[in-house]
Amino acid sequence: MNNQAHVTYLFDPLCGWCYGASPLLAQLAALPNLIVTLAPTGLFSGTGARAVDGHFANFAWSNDVRIASLTGQRFTEDYRVKVLGGGGLLNSGPATLAVTAVSLTEPSREIDALRLIQEARYVAGLDVTNLPELRDILEGAGLSAAAARLAAPDAELLAANRKRVDQAQLLMQEFEAGGVPALVVDDGQRTELVKAHKLFGNADDLIARLSALGRARLTHS
Repeated sequence: MNNQAHVTYLFDPLCGWCYGASPLLAQLAALPNLIVTLAPTGLFSGTGARAVDGHFANFAWSNDVRIASLTGQRFTEDYRVKVLGGGGLLNSGPATLAVTAVSLTEPSREIDALRLIQEARYVAGLDVTNLPELRDILEGAGLSAAAARLAAPDAELLAANRKRVDQAQLLMQEFEAGGVPALVVDDGQRTELVKAHKLFGNADDLIARLSALGRARLTHS
C-alpha cells in the first residue's frame, strides 16, 4: 500500500506568484511520506502567450513588488530592465518543455530545475523563453540529458509535455482553480484544492498540515 499523501502543484514557470511559492514548494518536497508532482498548466503558452509591452511590464512589476514583500523572493533590476523592459513575448512554452525534459531524464531534480529557470529569469534577467538559453541553464546544472532532449525535441518529449499540460488543465477545470499557483491535495480519502492565497502568509500552517497527513498515512499503512 502506498503510505504517502500526494500533492499536485499547478503552476506556470513564468508566473511570478509561482516563483514566490518556490520556497514553499521546496519545503513540501522535503517532507517525508509526501509525494509532490509538478503539473504545468500552460498558462502563458500557446494562445496564453502575450506581448510584453509597457502596460504589461508596469502591471507585472507592481505584482512582483508585492510578491517580494510577501515572500522575500528577489526580483532584480536586471530582470526589470532586461526582461520586462526588453519587449518580446511572454511565452512559457519553452520553459515548460525544459521542465518536462528534466521530468523524463532526471525526475528527482525536476523541482530544482524549475527553481533554476525561475531564478534565471527573475534574478539574472535571462530570457527563458529562448530554448538555447534554457539548454545552457540545464547544462550548467549538470542536467545534460535534459539539455540534449531540449536541443532537438522529439515526439516522445512533445507528447509527454502535451499530456502534462492537458492533465493540469483538466485539474484546473475540475477544481475550479481559477489561477496558479495552486495545490491539489490527496490524503487517500478525499481530494481538495488549496488556492494561491493560502500559499502565502500562512505557509507554516499548511506545512504542518501536510506533514501531519504524511505521518498519518505512514501510521495507518
